Amino acid sequence: MGDRLQVAAGERGVDPELAWLLLLALRHRARRPEPLPARLGLGLDEEGRPAIVPVADRSVLLEVAADGSWIAKAPVTGTSAEWYDLYLPMALACHARPLAVAHLGQSLDGRIATLEGASCYINGPENLTHLHRMRALCDAIVVGANTVECDDPKLTTRRVPGPNPVRVILDPRCRLAAGCGVFRDRAAPTILICDEALAEQAGLDGAEIVGVPRRGRYLDLGAALERLRARGLSGIFVEGGGLTVSAFLEQGLLDRLQIAVAPLIVGSGRPGITLPPIRDLSQGLRPRHRRYVMGEDVLFDCRLRDAADFPL
Repeated sequence: MGDRLQVAAGERGVDPELAWLLLLALRHRARRPEPLPARLGLGLDEEGRPAIVPVADRSVLLEVAADGSWIAKAPVTGTSAEWYDLYLPMALACHARPLAVAHLGQSLDGRIATLEGASCYINGPENLTHLHRMRALCDAIVVGANTVECDDPKLTTRRVPGPNPVRVILDPRCRLAAGCGVFRDRAAPTILICDEALAEQAGLDGAEIVGVPRRGRYLDLGAALERLRARGLSGIFVEGGGLTVSAFLEQGLLDRLQIAVAPLIVGSGRPGITLPPIRDLSQGLRPRHRRYVMGEDVLFDCRLRDAADFPL
């Protein structure tokens, strides 16, 4: 394997396979208790394995700053460069610089499912693989009770190399049944977050129960993030559904919002983002963003807050 990676770095540049393994190595380093230095070197160790190496080392392929900016020290393919721009923020999430990213996949007319809840598959396989990459780089993946009830998702990293994240289910009323797959398969630790008034009544053998206060019509998601970060979960990926992502956005808790738009018109169904009404378009959000083509889909990676807002 080492010889093959040496060829990938030396002859073709840093190809996507090697780029992904370097991102995983960076994620592993960022989660260690020692603070991240201002700059890190990514390269190959003496056995040709992706590793963190001294910045001044001749084996450095990529120099990464703590804010997610990077400088190539070897040829990097176009796909690999896009992956670094898109995935470095989550790979670098740590106690000193936590990150919350949400994702929604929707049609051209802003629908994430039919009225009956059918959503397979609005987006193409490339976006599904992207979701699995985000899962592998985050510490915890968050979904709402409706998503679990409708889709019975596994929330694991079956399509890419990398660890399964902690699975977090937001279920304010503790209405989910113990038979849901996430509570039975033991594929990853699972946390159920509910209204603190119901926490002592909840009984699920396959999940840790965490109660948080309510905030208006939903849970206090800021308190939920605090509970997760107290458990060492700094990189949070909110994968859906629409009500859950909208609640995080409304409470001002997201650093980034990713919306994957598919060339599909549904004509009716469940909307993606739903926020309180505004009177004028100037009150709407128009975040800085970058577009990524994923098969037939277009991913909008919107920056709601920058890494500079969280100084080390």
